[in-house]
Amino acid sequence: MANTSAVYARIDSNLKENAEGILSQLGISPSGAIQMLYSQIVLNKGIPFDLRLPSDKPVAIGNMTRAQLDAELAKGLESLKTGETCSVDEVDAELAREFGI
Repeated sequence: MANTSAVYARIDSNLKENAEGILSQLGISPSGAIQMLYSQIVLNKGIPFDLRLPSDKPVAIGNMTRAQLDAELAKGLESLKTGETCSVDEVDAELAREFGI
């Protein structure tokens, strides 16, 4: 059995509840998350990562329901009818600004 030590920390109850909800969705126990954090701190001599659930945006077409796809296509058609269009460069700039892609 590995040589282990306990770590005790007092944190805000709401923060704990929210964080543990996210960890649960990721399949990670609070102890496992602390072990990962400490391991990465040692390996990288600092806090090198951001562990979180993926953003809801942008959504790949393959992950959309038929209703979601129809709604997005309807928005696009409406934009064309009203003349609210963007160049490819403008779309690329917006994706880079909003999502870092």
